[in-house]
Amino acid sequence: MTRPPTAAQRRVIDAADPVTGRLRGTEAQLAALVKRGLAFRHPRPPHDHFLTPAGHRIRDAEEPAAPAEPETAAAGGGFAARVGGEEEAPQTGPARVREVHSAWQGLLELRRMTNRDGATDRPCDWERTHLVQAAALALEAAGHRPAGAGPEGYRVRATPQPEAVAVHEPAEEARRACAATLERAGWQVGEYAEPRTGRRYLLASPRRA
Repeated sequence: MTRPPTAAQRRVIDAADPVTGRLRGTEAQLAALVKRGLAFRHPRPPHDHFLTPAGHRIRDAEEPAAPAEPETAAAGGGFAARVGGEEEAPQTGPARVREVHSAWQGLLELRRMTNRDGATDRPCDWERTHLVQAAALALEAAGHRPAGAGPEGYRVRATPQPEAVAVHEPAEEARRACAATLERAGWQVGEYAEPRTGRRYLLASPRRA
């Protein structure tokens, strides 16, 4: 069995950027994480270090249990994309807009650094292990409104289907706009109807090529 990270290594992992996984630490700490497959050194200057998917899993494994609603925090519990239907009052205003924009730009950078061809128009491994958060971030960054206490607005939910999320949006025009946004963000999107209710929803999966 692989030894768990040391306390010092764990602190470096926990302090990584919540979206990109960029690490800060001493050269010895970073080299040790690379040796264990928990981090990688980017080949292009400034040669920063980032968590690998295994490193993200180690950090996520220590997160507290999620409530009934799907987990919305990005890896590490920093930024939280709104999936729709949250009980607390939504954050609004310029500060939230800047926060969402920064998170989206960070995710695009993570795509550039971790996709083998450097593509930013296709989801990366982090998004495939955080489907709900990734889809919600793409929607919120494009200006779509998440659902609040009422029925209007999008709600992103996990599904039993591997690598797929459901996006519920009762307004047809808004639902089509959500589909277009996700497609531009590198997701494959189809529209379906619930068998019992007939309500329309989107099923979205990260595109691989």
